[in-house]
Amino acid sequence: MRQITKSIAIALGLFCAVPPLAAQQVQVDPRLPEYKPVQGVSGSLKSVGSDTLNNLMTLWAEKLKELYPNVTVEIEGKGSSTAPPALIAGTAGFGPMSRPMKDTEADEFERKFGYPPTAVKAAIDMVAVYVNKDNPIARQGLTLPQVDAIFSTNRNGGYERAITTWGDAGLDGPWASLPISLYGRNSASGTYGFFKENALFKGDYKDSVKEQPGSSSVVQGVASDRGGIGYSGIGYQTADVAEVPLARRPGAKPVPATAATVADYPLARFLLVYVNRAPGKELDPLRREFLKLVFSRAGQEVVVKDGYLPISYEIARQSLAAAGITLD
Repeated sequence: MRQITKSIAIALGLFCAVPPLAAQQVQVDPRLPEYKPVQGVSGSLKSVGSDTLNNLMTLWAEKLKELYPNVTVEIEGKGSSTAPPALIAGTAGFGPMSRPMKDTEADEFERKFGYPPTAVKAAIDMVAVYVNKDNPIARQGLTLPQVDAIFSTNRNGGYERAITTWGDAGLDGPWASLPISLYGRNSASGTYGFFKENALFKGDYKDSVKEQPGSSSVVQGVASDRGGIGYSGIGYQTADVAEVPLARRPGAKPVPATAATVADYPLARFLLVYVNRAPGKELDPLRREFLKLVFSRAGQEVVVKDGYLPISYEIARQSLAAAGITLD
């Protein structure tokens, strides 16, 4: 996980400020090119995959349609695990995912086509732990072993006991006896898998987690539940919830989910878009121009608008090169 956050920090570069993410003046890398429309782009495109990326894919699609009125784009965001089957079946041109493909998913793709799927790093996210906006734990913070003891049955993080009330998590007064109410995603979600891997130390979720169909549902559940706690991508934060700073281990300083602290935040990740591209072959014009738009200055400004962090020129160039496209 350390290597992931280091590479994310390099990808982000210095294009950020210091306050909480929603209030930050995050800047797009000025080296990214302006998007220039081309002739001959038409047709239909379907994206199937991540709920976390649903808004981003929709915003990118809207920008594409402004430039190319004859293009139709359909976005379906029911979870990252729906992306590989759609790409393999050929029913989707793009498979956005908030986690990398599993080996089994990539192997199935390669058995069908004879080459691996192509992944591009389109944005940077931080999976935030949210509580009700009145909960003082947001000022105190939690360690990952505590988060594990709240959400999992195994406590692989090493915490000595299960945490079932806010008193168990260190709060006193009227909060001490308040039961913790858990909100999360379902198993189709990439965020579900990412949180299980990195916050639950590969442990199992408690049966009491209220599984939600989307990230916004998690946030809404926590917002309306005084004892609630849940997790989702940082782009879904609202004023009705508070984000909890996280520490990797006991004794470490809890780190908030901000652009300035992304290198130290324990649950940072790349948001990926997968595409079927045969080696040595160019993508069709529609998919090519969509990706060029994503990695343009305008495309990354959409990332910032949606509450995520933009990637650098270097990562944009590497991602497009993997798809056989030159960044210009």
